[in-house]
Amino acid sequence: MTGSSRLQQVLALIDAENRQDPNQEQADGQTWPKEYLYSVRMSAKQAEFAPNASELLQIACRAQHIKRWHIARASYPMDRAGYKRWRTDLGAFHGDFTAELMAKVGYGDVEQQQIKDLLLKKQLKRDPQVQALEDVICLVFMDFYLADFATRHSEEKLIDIIQKTWGKMSPAGQAAALQLSLSPAVQVLVSKALNKN
Repeated sequence: MTGSSRLQQVLALIDAENRQDPNQEQADGQTWPKEYLYSVRMSAKQAEFAPNASELLQIACRAQHIKRWHIARASYPMDRAGYKRWRTDLGAFHGDFTAELMAKVGYGDVEQQQIKDLLLKKQLKRDPQVQALEDVICLVFMDFYLADFATRHSEEKLIDIIQKTWGKMSPAGQAAALQLSLSPAVQVLVSKALNKN
């Protein structure tokens, strides 16, 4: 089986899982399963930001939130430690589940382990693939989700979130973020966060 056909098959399997998300989101005049929409946005942003991405990076971007609804945030303590544990457990779940799908279409043990490491963000800032994945995640957040966050949090909290997001990105990711077409209100927040006002 060729690499490209394996890739298309595993992306289709990921899509089939994410289309089952019971949570819905409105976008582009239609209703989407929430995590399927997120995965489509991740792949589109990856193609734009890292057009020469490896197969593994393409898979990781599509699978970043695979079946995320399977582990509810509410099942963990509603504090910072609980949030961190939830995120870590989610990363492990995403990696394990994606590796199982990869195995079905012929990816080997080494590639399966690599996808687990990618989705757990191991070696962030040191592994170029992990960093590219993190850049895509941050760009998708800023482009599609930050404006909604801005309606639900204080300016102080939002500035902190933007600064933390910025700190996770590479210089190339930061440059791409500055090219996003953000709403005027979000642009102001980003400027304040980056001390550019």
